[in-house]
Amino acid sequence: MNILIDLPRFLFFTGKGGVGKTSLACATAIRLADEGRQVLLVSTDPASNVGQVFSVAIGNHITPISVVPNLSALEIDPQAAAQAYRDRIVGPVRGVLPEAVVRGIEEQLSGACTTEIAAFDEFTALLTDTALTDGFDHIIFDTAPTGHTIRLLQLPGAWTGFLDAGKGDASCLGPLAGLEKQRQRYSDAVAVLSDSRRTRLILVARAQRSTLQEAARTSEELAHIGFAEQHLVINGCMPESEIFDPLALAIFKRERHALDNMPAALRGLTTDMRSLLPFNLVGVDALRALLSDRPVSTPAAVEHRDVELPDLGGLVDEFEKNGHGLIMLMGKGGVGKTTMAAAIAVELAARGHVVNLTTSDPAAHLSDTLHGEIANLTVSRIDPRIETERYRQNVLETRGCNLDAQGRALLEEDLRSPCTEEIAVFQAFSRAIREADRAFVVMDTAPTGHTLLLLDATGAYHREVARNMKDDAQLSTPMMQLQNQEHTRILIVTLAETTPVLEAASLQQDLRRAGIEPWAWIVNQSLAAAHPASPLLALRAEHEWAQLAAVQQYSKRVAVVPVQAEEPVGIAALRALVKLGKD
Repeated sequence: MNILIDLPRFLFFTGKGGVGKTSLACATAIRLADEGRQVLLVSTDPASNVGQVFSVAIGNHITPISVVPNLSALEIDPQAAAQAYRDRIVGPVRGVLPEAVVRGIEEQLSGACTTEIAAFDEFTALLTDTALTDGFDHIIFDTAPTGHTIRLLQLPGAWTGFLDAGKGDASCLGPLAGLEKQRQRYSDAVAVLSDSRRTRLILVARAQRSTLQEAARTSEELAHIGFAEQHLVINGCMPESEIFDPLALAIFKRERHALDNMPAALRGLTTDMRSLLPFNLVGVDALRALLSDRPVSTPAAVEHRDVELPDLGGLVDEFEKNGHGLIMLMGKGGVGKTTMAAAIAVELAARGHVVNLTTSDPAAHLSDTLHGEIANLTVSRIDPRIETERYRQNVLETRGCNLDAQGRALLEEDLRSPCTEEIAVFQAFSRAIREADRAFVVMDTAPTGHTLLLLDATGAYHREVARNMKDDAQLSTPMMQLQNQEHTRILIVTLAETTPVLEAASLQQDLRRAGIEPWAWIVNQSLAAAHPASPLLALRAEHEWAQLAAVQQYSKRVAVVPVQAEEPVGIAALRALVKLGKD
């Protein structure tokens, strides 16, 4: 593996959700630990599953992995980090300032912005605090899906620039007071990230057009902020030995075409290829096999089960009954939320309904999936940059019009705070919820952790409105609309694999704690529903049945979508996903 040659101290694995970042990061950590090096494996993903991979509870403290000598792991828990951050800010003033003031500070620190800053503080400490990491030869970061990771890696420069410009308004009092003290740490973090002798970025992709395009965009954006040392791993490729099976052959040809047309930004990168394995990458032995030079033996043939599985069309039939509403697709990165959202939106539009297909995922590209137009369907995007600029202009036009030059300059400085983005995105999210009162809004959301942060902001707004409402006033907030299943249908999308199902179950628990009940689950890219002839794919299909049974325990409504021979891109292919089994 080229990624293992002349290793620097810091390794970052990143890429589109579902490409195998966690598996490769864990496998690399095990490989280096087996060679006698002291390794720290860190997850910066709000929806981390490193603990599930090793079957060990890890959490937000450095934990030795007992089954792998020399290896320790850490999951940066955004919520735990945020609580510790709030305690550091509020603790010294509790009992000193009036209780009402203290409550006000706590409310200011309850949003997603504080959560982001707190997690960011822990991240930069691992890069710069020698006392914390001095005992480790290598620190390997398993990062969140692309959009969230780009945001994280841009933050050292963003916050450093903002601190140079000013301190922002009172809403940022707590976070910026902490950030000012960390100015040198952020400057040091920028230096580490841009030093190829100390840091290597490993882009992980599949041999698919969409993930290669995403990897190329990521490569260019991160090169722009200083990541010069980049490698590429193309994971889970169909072995040529399986192409006697029509499904395996179609996948093999599709992958070859994607590789032959790889984006120019990736062609010059040092590249490794890994073949698809016949088993799930859970457990130390499976992870060792991922980077092993020894060939994996071809499995024996497995007989298919003749079981009828519920399809996506049944869910769309139910959506139609209301004539409008918000349909939100949520889940782990890489499970196919964008494709499922597009398929549902296209089918509703084809049936004559007015539909807005939108996304809150910074890394999503709906137009690439649709690859065409259809009557009744509009496509939109909650773009953080556009929404932030729109919010800034609105504030300047409303609050700034009566200010003198000095006051307007101070307001403009306040609006340069990265915290402004949280407010702007939340407002755009609220507009989409209101639009669903008169039409269908199908929303493709960001991967789990990022979406939960958005829901945190929604909950904070609800609590603030409720606290300030008169007792006899009629209360209606975006959170109440999300909790109302007559208005909002939450669909959890997953794969029939151990880790994605466990993560989907965890997401369902998080939603229920917020008073939001998921309406249905979609199991995407199922081999069990496709009946492949390839022994490798048939064995993977057989492993799915236990997970399909588990999904039916989690939800009374389930749809199973078979894996497709051709990538489901374009109006006709998307409609076919809904009509499977209907002909």
